Amino acid sequence: MTGPSAAKKGRRKANAADKGAGGERLFDRELEALPPDLRWREWMLRVEAVIFAAAEPVTRETLSRVVGKACSIDLLIDDLREELAGRPYEIVPVAGGWQHRSRPAYADAIRASATPTRGGVPALSEFESMVLMAIGYFQPITRAELSKIFGKEVSRDTIGSLRDAALIASGPRSPTPGAPYTYVTTKYFLSTFGMETLRDLPDIEALEDAGLLSRQAVQEEAMAAVAEGEEE
Repeated sequence: MTGPSAAKKGRRKANAADKGAGGERLFDRELEALPPDLRWREWMLRVEAVIFAAAEPVTRETLSRVVGKACSIDLLIDDLREELAGRPYEIVPVAGGWQHRSRPAYADAIRASATPTRGGVPALSEFESMVLMAIGYFQPITRAELSKIFGKEVSRDTIGSLRDAALIASGPRSPTPGAPYTYVTTKYFLSTFGMETLRDLPDIEALEDAGLLSRQAVQEEAMAAVAEGEEE
């Protein structure tokens, strides 16, 4: 048999060979049929495609699903970053994974274009930004402790705005009287501000010197509240 019919039959046989017992197409992670250099190249392309398509930072566990068991994710990422060295975007480690980001040098051009972009920092008021910064440094922290830092009440509306922006979430209950909820930052917070972990936060001593935050004030407030609870 020759012609189109034979070609179709050949493709059907090939497709059948690529499927498991359940009829689902098997994904070839190992690529053992390829020579080492082409195999590595295909793994690089797969990893870049996954990171490019993802709406959030992609974890090591996720990337391991598309490459061979013996593949070093770190070396693969290093090769990808080197390959992108001349491009206006890069792959950066954020929030426990990796994400495509445009390089800071092109921020002005992107703003001037007025084009909608993925992600970006949510619109926050100056006070909301300060409260978010305090939560970042002192978490887990209660609303009362935040009010002590700023010398005025931090309203539920302020906390609600930060929660709605997915920048903070409820943490463990405080051991202070009434067991109020504490607040902590989220992975989205890390991703939004381009941080891999909370260790990437700016130096807190510099902020204290500028009079923006008082670590001592919040610590004294927490200790006083705990003492009150023990007396009761």
